[in-house]
Amino acid sequence: MTGSPGSCSRSGEAPAVSAGALTAGASWEGAPRRVSLVCDSENWGGAEVYLTSLLRRAAALGWTASLVCAEPLAARFAPFVPPGRLAVVPLARHTVAAPPVRAALAAQRPDVVLVNLVDPGSNAAAVAAALDVAPTVGVLHLPGDAGSGDVRAHLAGLYGRMAAVLTPAAGAGEQLGADLAVPADRVHVVPNGVDLPADPAGPAGRAVPRVGGLGRLTAQKGFDVLIDAVRLLTGAGVPVEVVVGGEGRDGDRLRAAAAGLPVTFCGFVDDVRGFLAGLDLFCLSSRHEALPLVLLEAMAEGLPCVATDVGDVAVAVGRDAVVVPPGDAGALAAALAGLLADPGGRAELGRRARARATDAFDADLMARRTFAVLARAAGVPAAGAGNVQERES
Repeated sequence: MTGSPGSCSRSGEAPAVSAGALTAGASWEGAPRRVSLVCDSENWGGAEVYLTSLLRRAAALGWTASLVCAEPLAARFAPFVPPGRLAVVPLARHTVAAPPVRAALAAQRPDVVLVNLVDPGSNAAAVAAALDVAPTVGVLHLPGDAGSGDVRAHLAGLYGRMAAVLTPAAGAGEQLGADLAVPADRVHVVPNGVDLPADPAGPAGRAVPRVGGLGRLTAQKGFDVLIDAVRLLTGAGVPVEVVVGGEGRDGDRLRAAAAGLPVTFCGFVDDVRGFLAGLDLFCLSSRHEALPLVLLEAMAEGLPCVATDVGDVAVAVGRDAVVVPPGDAGALAAALAGLLADPGGRAELGRRARARATDAFDADLMARRTFAVLARAAGVPAAGAGNVQERES
Protein backbone atom coordinates (compact mmCIF):
# COMPACT_ATOMS: atom_id res chain seq x y z
CA MET A 1 0.00 0.00 0.00
CA THR A 2 2.51 2.67 0.89
CA GLY A 3 6.18 3.41 0.91
CA SER A 4 6.15 6.05 3.63
CA PRO A 5 3.60 5.92 6.45
CA GLY A 6 0.26 7.10 5.20
CA SER A 7 0.90 6.93 1.46
CA CYS A 8 -0.93 4.49 -0.76
CA SER A 9 1.12 3.87 -3.83
CA ARG A 10 4.20 1.71 -3.64
CA SER A 11 4.54 -1.89 -4.79
CA GLY A 12 6.39 -4.21 -2.42
CA GLU A 13 7.81 -7.67 -2.98
CA ALA A 14 6.63 -10.41 -0.65
CA PRO A 15 9.34 -11.83 1.58
CA ALA A 16 10.95 -15.10 0.60
CA VAL A 17 10.08 -18.11 2.72
CA SER A 18 12.73 -20.65 3.62
CA ALA A 19 12.21 -24.25 4.62
CA GLY A 20 13.63 -23.47 8.03
CA ALA A 21 11.09 -20.71 8.55
CA LEU A 22 8.29 -23.19 8.05
CA THR A 23 9.54 -26.14 10.07
CA ALA A 24 12.75 -27.98 10.67
CA GLY A 25 11.06 -31.17 9.50
CA ALA A 26 9.69 -29.87 6.22
CA SER A 27 12.25 -31.39 3.90
CA TRP A 28 10.98 -33.97 1.44
CA GLU A 29 13.12 -36.70 -0.04
CA GLY A 30 12.08 -38.01 -3.42
CA ALA A 31 10.23 -36.44 -6.32
CA PRO A 32 8.30 -33.30 -5.33
CA ARG A 33 4.54 -33.64 -5.23
CA ARG A 34 2.76 -31.56 -7.89
CA VAL A 35 -0.12 -29.23 -7.06
CA SER A 36 -1.99 -26.91 -9.39
CA LEU A 37 -3.77 -23.92 -7.87
CA VAL A 38 -6.72 -22.40 -9.72
CA CYS A 39 -7.64 -18.73 -9.44
CA ASP A 40 -10.86 -18.04 -11.33
CA SER A 41 -11.40 -14.44 -10.27
CA GLU A 42 -11.26 -10.96 -11.74
CA ASN A 43 -10.67 -9.03 -8.50
CA TRP A 44 -7.66 -8.97 -6.19
CA GLY A 45 -8.37 -9.42 -2.49
CA GLY A 46 -7.72 -11.62 0.51
CA ALA A 47 -8.59 -14.85 -1.32
CA GLU A 48 -5.92 -14.10 -3.91
CA VAL A 49 -3.34 -13.10 -1.30
CA TYR A 50 -4.03 -16.48 0.32
CA LEU A 51 -2.88 -18.20 -2.87
CA THR A 52 0.36 -16.20 -2.91
CA SER A 53 1.08 -17.45 0.61
CA LEU A 54 0.78 -21.03 -0.61
CA LEU A 55 2.82 -20.41 -3.75
CA ARG A 56 5.68 -18.90 -1.75
CA ARG A 57 5.76 -21.80 0.71
CA ALA A 58 5.14 -24.78 -1.55
CA ALA A 59 8.75 -25.64 -2.37
CA ALA A 60 9.82 -25.56 1.28
CA LEU A 61 7.12 -28.14 2.00
CA GLY A 62 8.14 -30.48 -0.82
CA TRP A 63 5.70 -29.39 -3.51
CA THR A 64 6.04 -28.13 -7.06
CA ALA A 65 3.27 -25.57 -7.41
CA SER A 66 1.74 -24.33 -10.66
CA LEU A 67 -1.06 -21.85 -11.19
CA VAL A 68 -3.97 -21.68 -13.61
CA CYS A 69 -5.12 -18.09 -13.46
CA ALA A 70 -7.88 -16.07 -15.10
CA GLU A 71 -6.46 -13.41 -17.39
CA PRO A 72 -7.54 -10.33 -15.33
CA LEU A 73 -5.16 -11.26 -12.48
CA ALA A 74 -2.34 -13.02 -14.32
CA ALA A 75 0.07 -10.08 -14.13
CA ARG A 76 -0.39 -9.74 -10.38
CA PHE A 77 0.41 -13.42 -9.81
CA ALA A 78 3.39 -13.55 -12.18
CA PRO A 79 6.00 -12.60 -9.52
CA PHE A 80 4.92 -15.54 -7.35
CA VAL A 81 5.07 -18.34 -9.94
CA PRO A 82 8.27 -19.76 -11.47
CA PRO A 83 8.59 -19.43 -15.26
CA GLY A 84 6.62 -22.05 -17.14
CA ARG A 85 4.23 -22.80 -14.28
CA LEU A 86 1.68 -20.05 -14.93
CA ALA A 87 -1.15 -20.83 -17.35
CA VAL A 88 -3.39 -17.90 -18.26
CA VAL A 89 -6.99 -18.72 -19.20
CA PRO A 90 -10.23 -16.81 -19.80
CA LEU A 91 -12.32 -16.00 -16.75
CA ALA A 92 -14.77 -18.86 -16.18
CA ARG A 93 -16.82 -17.52 -13.24
CA HIS A 94 -20.57 -17.83 -13.77
CA THR A 95 -20.08 -19.95 -16.91
CA VAL A 96 -21.35 -23.46 -17.60
CA ALA A 97 -18.05 -25.05 -18.62
CA ALA A 98 -14.35 -24.18 -18.63
CA PRO A 99 -12.49 -26.17 -21.32
CA PRO A 100 -9.41 -23.86 -21.19
CA VAL A 101 -9.09 -24.49 -17.44
CA ARG A 102 -9.29 -28.23 -17.98
CA ALA A 103 -6.71 -28.16 -20.78
CA ALA A 104 -4.30 -26.05 -18.74
CA LEU A 105 -4.60 -28.35 -15.75
CA ALA A 106 -4.12 -31.47 -17.87
CA ALA A 107 -0.91 -29.97 -19.26
CA GLN A 108 0.43 -29.39 -15.74
CA ARG A 109 -0.23 -33.03 -14.74
CA PRO A 110 -0.85 -32.34 -11.03
CA ASP A 111 -1.19 -34.93 -8.27
CA VAL A 112 -3.91 -32.73 -6.76
CA VAL A 113 -5.69 -29.48 -7.66
CA LEU A 114 -6.70 -26.70 -5.28
CA VAL A 115 -9.51 -24.44 -6.54
CA ASN A 116 -10.01 -21.04 -4.91
CA LEU A 117 -13.75 -20.54 -4.36
CA VAL A 118 -14.83 -16.91 -4.18
CA ASP A 119 -18.27 -18.03 -3.01
CA PRO A 120 -20.14 -21.36 -3.08
CA GLY A 121 -21.33 -21.29 -6.67
CA SER A 122 -19.67 -18.89 -9.09
CA ASN A 123 -16.56 -21.04 -9.69
CA ALA A 124 -18.48 -24.25 -10.45
CA ALA A 125 -17.14 -24.53 -14.01
CA ALA A 126 -13.55 -24.41 -12.76
CA VAL A 127 -14.33 -27.06 -10.14
CA ALA A 128 -15.82 -29.36 -12.79
CA ALA A 129 -12.75 -28.89 -14.97
CA ALA A 130 -10.42 -29.72 -12.08
CA LEU A 131 -12.39 -32.83 -11.15
CA ASP A 132 -11.83 -34.18 -14.66
CA VAL A 133 -8.04 -33.98 -14.19
CA ALA A 134 -7.01 -34.93 -10.63
CA PRO A 135 -8.24 -35.20 -7.04
CA THR A 136 -9.57 -31.76 -6.18
CA VAL A 137 -9.69 -29.70 -3.00
CA GLY A 138 -11.78 -26.53 -2.81
CA VAL A 139 -11.14 -23.52 -0.59
CA LEU A 140 -14.39 -21.72 0.23
CA HIS A 141 -13.43 -18.29 1.52
CA LEU A 142 -16.89 -16.93 2.19
CA PRO A 143 -20.33 -18.47 2.69
CA GLY A 144 -23.03 -17.27 0.34
CA ASP A 145 -25.92 -18.19 -1.90
CA ALA A 146 -25.76 -21.83 -2.96
CA GLY A 147 -28.80 -21.54 -5.23
CA SER A 148 -31.86 -23.76 -5.11
CA GLY A 149 -33.47 -26.63 -6.97
CA ASP A 150 -31.46 -28.01 -9.86
CA VAL A 151 -28.74 -25.38 -9.43
CA ARG A 152 -28.07 -26.43 -5.85
CA ALA A 153 -28.30 -30.10 -6.74
CA HIS A 154 -25.67 -29.66 -9.46
CA LEU A 155 -23.44 -27.72 -7.09
CA ALA A 156 -23.84 -30.34 -4.36
CA GLY A 157 -22.84 -32.99 -6.85
CA LEU A 158 -19.60 -31.15 -7.62
CA TYR A 159 -18.80 -30.60 -3.95
CA GLY A 160 -19.57 -34.22 -3.24
CA ARG A 161 -16.90 -35.29 -5.72
CA MET A 162 -14.18 -33.13 -4.16
CA ALA A 163 -11.67 -34.91 -1.96
CA ALA A 164 -11.90 -32.16 0.66
CA VAL A 165 -13.10 -28.60 1.14
CA LEU A 166 -11.14 -26.11 3.20
CA THR A 167 -12.54 -22.94 4.73
CA PRO A 168 -11.09 -20.35 7.10
CA ALA A 169 -14.25 -20.00 9.19
CA ALA A 170 -16.77 -22.22 10.89
CA GLY A 171 -19.75 -20.48 9.26
CA ALA A 172 -18.71 -21.54 5.79
CA GLY A 173 -17.99 -25.02 7.13
CA GLU A 174 -21.54 -25.25 8.44
CA GLN A 175 -22.95 -24.23 5.06
CA LEU A 176 -20.94 -26.93 3.32
CA GLY A 177 -22.76 -29.55 5.35
CA ALA A 178 -26.20 -27.96 5.56
CA ASP A 179 -26.61 -26.69 1.98
CA LEU A 180 -24.22 -28.83 -0.06
CA ALA A 181 -24.22 -32.12 1.88
CA VAL A 182 -20.43 -32.31 2.11
CA PRO A 183 -19.56 -35.06 4.64
CA ALA A 184 -18.14 -33.66 7.86
CA ASP A 185 -14.92 -35.63 7.51
CA ARG A 186 -14.18 -33.84 4.24
CA VAL A 187 -14.62 -30.32 5.68
CA HIS A 188 -11.48 -28.75 7.18
CA VAL A 189 -11.55 -25.40 8.96
CA VAL A 190 -8.04 -24.00 8.55
CA PRO A 191 -7.83 -20.42 9.88
CA ASN A 192 -6.19 -17.82 7.69
CA GLY A 193 -2.61 -16.83 8.32
CA VAL A 194 -0.40 -13.88 7.41
CA ASP A 195 3.29 -13.07 7.22
CA LEU A 196 4.56 -12.00 10.64
CA PRO A 197 6.89 -9.03 10.21
CA ALA A 198 10.02 -9.09 12.35
CA ASP A 199 9.64 -5.32 12.85
CA PRO A 200 5.95 -4.63 13.51
CA ALA A 201 5.12 -0.98 13.02
CA GLY A 202 2.66 -0.49 15.88
CA PRO A 203 0.58 2.69 16.18
CA ALA A 204 2.02 5.62 14.20
CA GLY A 205 1.70 8.13 17.06
CA ARG A 206 0.17 10.95 15.03
CA ALA A 207 -0.94 14.12 16.76
CA VAL A 208 -4.39 13.62 15.23
CA PRO A 209 -4.91 9.84 15.34
CA ARG A 210 -5.41 8.18 11.99
CA VAL A 211 -7.92 5.34 11.53
CA GLY A 212 -7.59 3.15 8.45
CA GLY A 213 -9.73 0.64 6.61
CA LEU A 214 -8.84 -1.45 3.59
CA GLY A 215 -10.95 -3.45 1.17
CA ARG A 216 -13.14 -3.38 -1.91
CA LEU A 217 -15.47 -0.39 -2.02
CA THR A 218 -18.65 -2.45 -1.90
CA ALA A 219 -21.55 -2.76 0.52
CA GLN A 220 -20.03 -5.93 2.02
CA LYS A 221 -17.12 -3.99 3.49
CA GLY A 222 -19.33 -1.51 5.35
CA PHE A 223 -17.37 1.64 4.60
CA ASP A 224 -20.66 3.55 4.55
CA VAL A 225 -21.06 2.57 8.21
CA LEU A 226 -17.54 3.79 8.95
CA ILE A 227 -18.37 7.11 7.27
CA ASP A 228 -21.50 7.44 9.41
CA ALA A 229 -19.38 6.69 12.49
CA VAL A 230 -16.88 9.41 11.49
CA ARG A 231 -19.75 11.86 11.13
CA LEU A 232 -20.77 11.06 14.71
CA LEU A 233 -17.18 11.43 15.94
CA THR A 234 -16.60 14.79 14.28
CA GLY A 235 -19.99 16.01 15.46
CA ALA A 236 -18.86 15.23 19.01
CA GLY A 237 -15.60 17.09 18.47
CA VAL A 238 -13.36 14.01 18.46
CA PRO A 239 -10.13 14.69 16.52
CA VAL A 240 -9.63 11.98 13.89
CA GLU A 241 -8.40 11.35 10.36
CA VAL A 242 -9.58 8.38 8.33
CA VAL A 243 -7.96 6.82 5.27
CA VAL A 244 -9.67 4.13 3.19
CA GLY A 245 -7.69 2.02 0.74
CA GLY A 246 -9.30 0.07 -2.07
CA GLU A 247 -11.35 0.35 -5.22
CA GLY A 248 -14.81 -0.88 -6.15
CA ARG A 249 -18.16 -0.20 -7.70
CA ASP A 250 -19.40 1.94 -4.78
CA GLY A 251 -16.41 4.29 -4.81
CA ASP A 252 -18.19 7.35 -6.18
CA ARG A 253 -21.13 6.95 -3.81
CA LEU A 254 -18.84 6.56 -0.79
CA ARG A 255 -16.74 9.58 -1.74
CA ALA A 256 -19.90 11.65 -2.04
CA ALA A 257 -21.11 10.44 1.36
CA ALA A 258 -17.79 11.41 2.94
CA ALA A 259 -17.74 14.95 1.51
CA GLY A 260 -16.81 17.45 4.21
CA LEU A 261 -15.51 14.77 6.58
CA PRO A 262 -11.83 14.02 7.39
CA VAL A 263 -11.90 10.92 5.17
CA THR A 264 -9.41 10.25 2.37
CA PHE A 265 -9.79 7.55 -0.27
CA CYS A 266 -6.37 6.55 -1.60
CA GLY A 267 -7.34 3.96 -4.22
CA PHE A 268 -5.84 0.54 -4.71
CA VAL A 269 -3.08 -0.27 -2.23
CA ASP A 270 -0.08 -2.37 -3.26
CA ASP A 271 2.04 -2.01 -0.13
CA VAL A 272 -0.08 -3.20 2.76
CA ARG A 273 2.69 -2.81 5.33
CA GLY A 274 3.28 0.78 4.32
CA PHE A 275 -0.40 1.58 4.53
CA LEU A 276 -0.71 0.05 7.98
CA ALA A 277 2.46 1.82 9.18
CA GLY A 278 0.67 5.15 8.75
CA LEU A 279 -2.19 4.23 11.08
CA ASP A 280 -2.86 4.60 14.78
CA LEU A 281 -5.90 2.33 14.67
CA PHE A 282 -7.29 -0.18 12.18
CA CYS A 283 -11.02 -0.59 11.56
CA LEU A 284 -12.80 -3.53 9.96
CA SER A 285 -16.34 -2.31 9.28
CA SER A 286 -17.59 -5.27 7.22
CA ARG A 287 -21.13 -6.58 7.16
CA HIS A 288 -20.08 -10.04 6.01
CA GLU A 289 -16.74 -11.90 6.24
CA ALA A 290 -15.22 -15.23 7.20
CA LEU A 291 -11.85 -14.41 8.79
CA PRO A 292 -10.42 -11.50 6.78
CA LEU A 293 -6.69 -11.44 6.11
CA VAL A 294 -6.46 -7.66 6.37
CA LEU A 295 -7.54 -7.75 10.02
CA LEU A 296 -4.89 -10.38 10.77
CA GLU A 297 -2.28 -8.30 8.92
CA ALA A 298 -3.14 -5.29 11.05
CA MET A 299 -2.86 -7.33 14.24
CA ALA A 300 0.48 -8.77 13.09
CA GLU A 301 1.75 -5.17 12.77
CA GLY A 302 0.81 -4.50 16.38
CA LEU A 303 -2.08 -2.18 15.55
CA PRO A 304 -5.06 -1.84 17.87
CA CYS A 305 -8.15 -2.95 15.97
CA VAL A 306 -11.88 -2.35 16.06
CA ALA A 307 -13.79 -4.99 14.10
CA THR A 308 -17.34 -6.02 13.45
CA ASP A 309 -18.68 -9.31 14.79
CA VAL A 310 -18.76 -11.18 11.48
CA GLY A 311 -17.74 -14.72 10.60
CA ASP A 312 -15.15 -16.06 13.02
CA VAL A 313 -13.76 -12.65 13.94
CA ALA A 314 -14.95 -12.51 17.56
CA VAL A 315 -13.71 -16.02 18.33
CA ALA A 316 -10.41 -15.44 16.55
CA VAL A 317 -9.47 -12.14 18.18
CA GLY A 318 -10.84 -12.83 21.65
CA ARG A 319 -10.18 -9.87 23.95
CA ASP A 320 -7.28 -8.65 21.82
CA ALA A 321 -9.42 -6.41 19.60
CA VAL A 322 -12.62 -4.45 20.18
CA VAL A 323 -15.61 -6.13 18.54
CA VAL A 324 -18.87 -4.33 17.70
CA PRO A 325 -22.10 -5.37 15.95
CA PRO A 326 -22.05 -5.06 12.14
CA GLY A 327 -24.04 -2.21 10.62
CA ASP A 328 -24.17 -0.19 13.86
CA ALA A 329 -22.54 3.21 13.29
CA GLY A 330 -23.19 4.31 16.87
CA ALA A 331 -21.45 1.29 18.38
CA LEU A 332 -18.57 1.68 15.94
CA ALA A 333 -18.18 5.38 16.78
CA ALA A 334 -18.23 4.65 20.52
CA ALA A 335 -15.54 1.97 20.20
CA LEU A 336 -13.34 4.22 18.07
CA ALA A 337 -13.84 7.19 20.41
CA GLY A 338 -12.70 5.21 23.42
CA LEU A 339 -9.42 4.24 21.76
CA LEU A 340 -8.86 7.59 20.05
CA ALA A 341 -8.89 9.24 23.47
CA ASP A 342 -6.49 6.72 25.05
CA PRO A 343 -2.99 6.47 23.50
CA GLY A 344 -1.84 4.12 26.24
CA GLY A 345 -4.83 1.86 25.68
CA ARG A 346 -4.13 1.80 21.94
CA ALA A 347 -0.52 0.80 22.55
CA GLU A 348 -1.48 -1.99 24.95
CA LEU A 349 -4.19 -3.34 22.67
CA GLY A 350 -1.71 -3.29 19.79
CA ARG A 351 0.82 -5.32 21.80
CA ARG A 352 -1.84 -7.89 22.62
CA ALA A 353 -2.97 -8.03 18.99
CA ARG A 354 0.59 -8.76 17.86
CA ALA A 355 0.98 -11.52 20.47
CA ARG A 356 -2.25 -13.18 19.34
CA ALA A 357 -1.26 -12.97 15.68
CA THR A 358 2.09 -14.57 16.47
CA ASP A 359 0.45 -17.42 18.36
CA ALA A 360 -2.49 -18.13 16.05
CA PHE A 361 -2.26 -16.46 12.64
CA ASP A 362 1.15 -17.39 11.22
CA ALA A 363 0.94 -18.11 7.47
CA ASP A 364 3.57 -20.83 7.87
CA LEU A 365 1.18 -22.78 10.09
CA MET A 366 -1.69 -22.20 7.67
CA ALA A 367 0.44 -23.50 4.81
CA ARG A 368 1.49 -26.65 6.68
CA ARG A 369 -2.13 -27.42 7.53
CA THR A 370 -3.26 -26.80 3.96
CA PHE A 371 -0.56 -28.87 2.28
CA ALA A 372 -1.23 -31.71 4.71
CA VAL A 373 -4.84 -31.80 3.50
CA LEU A 374 -3.63 -31.70 -0.11
CA ALA A 375 -1.25 -34.58 0.57
CA ARG A 376 -4.05 -36.72 1.95
CA ALA A 377 -6.21 -35.88 -1.05
CA ALA A 378 -3.40 -36.88 -3.40
CA GLY A 379 -2.60 -40.01 -1.43
CA VAL A 380 1.00 -39.01 -0.71
CA PRO A 381 2.85 -38.41 2.59
CA ALA A 382 2.76 -34.93 4.08
CA ALA A 383 6.07 -33.18 4.74
CA GLY A 384 6.55 -31.25 7.95
CA ALA A 385 2.85 -31.07 8.78
CA GLY A 386 3.12 -32.26 12.35
CA ASN A 387 -0.08 -33.44 13.95
CA VAL A 388 -2.34 -31.48 11.65
CA GLN A 389 -5.57 -33.08 12.75
CA GLU A 390 -5.13 -31.68 16.26
CA ARG A 391 -4.99 -28.17 14.82
CA GLU A 392 -7.98 -28.38 12.50
CA SER A 393 -11.54 -27.75 13.51
